[in-house]
Amino acid sequence: MFGLGAWELAIILLIVIMLFGARRLPEIGTGIGKAIKNFKAGISGKDEIDVTPRKGDEDPEHVTEGKKSES
Repeated sequence: MFGLGAWELAIILLIVIMLFGARRLPEIGTGIGKAIKNFKAGISGKDEIDVTPRKGDEDPEHVTEGKKSES
């Protein structure tokens, strides 16, 4: 794995624990997991909310202005 042995990985893990603390490691792991999940979803092109206007829909500002001028 990238030319790292068991001792090198143990030293890196020890430094990470010293920097962030054992309590924050699960939070960091969860955050990284969510970031990867969102990145993959963004790359696939599947949008959760489609904000593109449909054909024939009018701009809401123009509709509001039209109603104001009629009354």
